[in-house]
Amino acid sequence: MDIKMWFTIIVTFSMISFITALKEGECEVCVTTVNKFVETLTNDIKDDPKKIESEFKEFCKTTKSKENRFCYYLGGLEESATGILGELSKPVSWSMPADKICEKLKKKDPQICDLRYEKQIDLRTVDLKKLKVRDLKKILNDWEESCEGCIEKTDFIKRIEELKPKYSGNSKTEL
Repeated sequence: MDIKMWFTIIVTFSMISFITALKEGECEVCVTTVNKFVETLTNDIKDDPKKIESEFKEFCKTTKSKENRFCYYLGGLEESATGILGELSKPVSWSMPADKICEKLKKKDPQICDLRYEKQIDLRTVDLKKLKVRDLKKILNDWEESCEGCIEKTDFIKRIEELKPKYSGNSKTEL
């Protein structure tokens, strides 16, 4: 092969790896959970994929919310329908970084990277007019309050403003 052919091949592979690389903030639950899990491993376990899989199943027993859903997708829970733990355990045993592991997992199951942590908002500083109605409804739901007769966005905002003093001690909420 000539030099132009090699150059074309190298550029093509570089572009493919760039396209498949995770963007900033993408796969946040995966990256966080993998990092948290790897921190729990001792050196004698880190080298053995089977031990890593076993430890991951133990780790998953204590997870909640989005991290628990991540465990479910990988097969770390008893009720998991499928299992791709080998796609996690082998790269961990090679000391591959969490973001690269999540890139590989995304190729096997794209919904792994769809998991996102809930946003935290500070009701003391947020402009309610800039929130979506769905978010306004969630605030009321988190407070276990209703908004009878609310149709317009302004109705929901008015109700939240009425209730704010009651919940001012708990002015941060997750969306």
